[in-house]
Amino acid sequence: MNTDDLRSLLDAMWQDFLKLNPDARRIHQLFAERNPTIINDHIALRTFDLPRVNIRAIARPFVEGGYKPRGEYYFPVKKLFAEHFEHPDSTLPKLFISELHVDQLSNNAAEIIHQSVSQIPDDAIAAPGFCYSGRHWSLNSDMYQQLLSESEYAAWMCAFGYRPSHFTILVNALQSHRSIDAVNDFLLQQGIQLNNAGGLVKGSPEEFLEQSATLAKPILVPFSDRNMEIPGCYYEFAQRYPLANGQLYQGFVAASADRIFESTDVHRQS
Repeated sequence: MNTDDLRSLLDAMWQDFLKLNPDARRIHQLFAERNPTIINDHIALRTFDLPRVNIRAIARPFVEGGYKPRGEYYFPVKKLFAEHFEHPDSTLPKLFISELHVDQLSNNAAEIIHQSVSQIPDDAIAAPGFCYSGRHWSLNSDMYQQLLSESEYAAWMCAFGYRPSHFTILVNALQSHRSIDAVNDFLLQQGIQLNNAGGLVKGSPEEFLEQSATLAKPILVPFSDRNMEIPGCYYEFAQRYPLANGQLYQGFVAASADRIFESTDVHRQS
């Protein structure tokens, strides 16, 4: 996969993301009207630690296109592991791919996940666009609620399937708003709800990264027995700080990402 193919894939992921985040187009437009360019810092993808669909499987087309793993992150409470990937072409966004440790859930929840993943055709997983291909399995609302009682992440994954959970505006590249606080104030003035888990800003200059995120708005999701409104995707904002060598820090902070995950939490919706 060459750079043009990667850009086409990333654009298709963006178009899918817009369908699951009613605020994203409006937010992007608000900043686009005030800035010559909007840079996407990173895209986040979710999956399970099962061999057919683990991080390596999701990352495959990107790695074939030149992306390389650059950092590992652990989230013991949420039972997650994540890696981030970077491309030599710095104009391409980083990828943050997380996976849920299925064997750490109850047998019932794990069985739902195993049955779901088993319904994915092999050719779907092999396709370059698998990462935004959605849900490949049948799921009823009771199964969703069972997963939700144990893991919001598992419930979201089984409801939405494979698609980006968020895109991220790089605050450093904005001319209109020079800090994460200015971005947050602007969004709040526009009536956008933000994730306040651990405060509006996650991280600090001392950790070389500050982040904030919108709350995912509920969207209508079809289940096999009925339709339900559940939180979809969210938009993130990242401000990076220079290391001693003067280069901006490109990694992530696990404690901050842990709170960012809660942007899709059903219990944080007002």
